Parts: sequence; C-alpha cells; structure tokens
Amino acid sequence: MPYILVRHKVEDYNKWHPMYTEHESTRKAVGSKGTRLFRNASDPNELIILLEWDDLQKAQQFACSPDLREVMERAGVADQPDLYFLEEIEQTSA
Repeated sequence: MPYILVRHKVEDYNKWHPMYTEHESTRKAVGSKGTRLFRNASDPNELIILLEWDDLQKAQQFACSPDLREVMERAGVADQPDLYFLEEIEQTSA
C-alpha cells in the first residue's frame, strides 16, 4: 500500500484545519484512501500527515498538483513541506 508522509508547519492550526478538511473530497477523487493527522506535542503548528493511496503514481501526481499548492498557500502552510513517498512492507501488532 503506498503512502505519502508530509511534515510541515502552519501559521495557525485553527485556520489550516478547515481548509484541510474541505480538500478531502479532492484527495478522495484522485485516489486517497484516508489520512492520519498528527501534531508535534511541543509545537501544535507543526503537523505530520500520513495519507494512504490506492496507487503510488496517483499519489505523486497529487503531491505535485497546482491545486494542492494553492490550497496549502491559502491555508497558511508556513514552510516548505517535507514529502516522503512510502510503500508499506510490514505491519506488526507490537
């Protein structure tokens, strides 16, 4: 299963989150199977997002899309995101 792992800071989480939620239908339309959202325990404006995809190529296209860049800018992403394209190789219970 392919994933995108994103780390970025936002200017204001409370401004960013509604736009992130609003963009969910776009993510789903291009192959996202869901996300997990994390915040840095000592910096609530630093976020880690794990997005599951049905296809690695679709994930890569989404990450480079002008639409995503525009939404991130409007939402107040404050730095250059770190992006990692991952393929799950193992899952354990502990």
